[in-house]
Amino acid sequence: MIGSGSMYPDVLKEHIQKCQSATIRPFGVNVPLMYPGIDKHIQVIIDTGVKIVFTSAGNPKTWTGVLIEKGITVVHVVSSSKFARKAEEAGCDAVVAEGFEAGGHNGREETTTMILTPAVVNAVKIPVIAAGGIGTGKQMLAAMILGAEGVQLGSRFVASEEASSHIEFKKKVVNAEEGDTMLTMKQLTPVRVLKNKFYNQVQEAEEKGATIEELKALLARGRAKKGMFEGNLEEGELEIGQVSALLKDILPAGTIVKNLWNEFNEALADPVKIL
Repeated sequence: MIGSGSMYPDVLKEHIQKCQSATIRPFGVNVPLMYPGIDKHIQVIIDTGVKIVFTSAGNPKTWTGVLIEKGITVVHVVSSSKFARKAEEAGCDAVVAEGFEAGGHNGREETTTMILTPAVVNAVKIPVIAAGGIGTGKQMLAAMILGAEGVQLGSRFVASEEASSHIEFKKKVVNAEEGDTMLTMKQLTPVRVLKNKFYNQVQEAEEKGATIEELKALLARGRAKKGMFEGNLEEGELEIGQVSALLKDILPAGTIVKNLWNEFNEALADPVKIL
């Protein structure tokens, strides 16, 4: 999955072409619908022949019909059964049920993956992919037992050798413990981040009754880029999920996939293993 939210259209096009030249396997592009200029991203996706699009943070009705007409599979990320039904009504081929544990932008409902996954499975007839707090093969199996047909992992691959995130951020992620991440900025778009100086500044601003404009001003200093890509661990925004508490090493992406698959099969063979 290519995350297009932080990219200009020409950069997105470059990443898509690199991916196309590197593999004949399926890949997709994630498009956060609330971001400005998304119509340009959609056009790049259509022009380059991308076949799978995951939409998020916005109304799925906006672009789903256009994409489906071009033969593109559309999956929408949701944080509730209500939004899952809307995605199904909009014509989406599947949904991602992303729980409260997830890193980055999140739902306001604060519903955990273990509750959200079966709730969404019961709410729609289209396939459901579970996300949020999943980083091991055992968790992958648990999600499927709850009714999911697949899982989406983000944080686990942040701590991979190939990830474009800064090495200092990666080290911070694998050293995180339970309680080191928090959901914040609920007045804007809720986002889960690691606690640091920037997080404390946001908390202080919210406690003092900061306006939405004041919070936007606090954010508008390239905080995400500063933290995750430049490695400023105090002034930057460090988006990551709760599953960071389970991540202990930075590995090649291929090794991560192999480990997940091996863990999944071991758990499947003996799901109630007593240690």
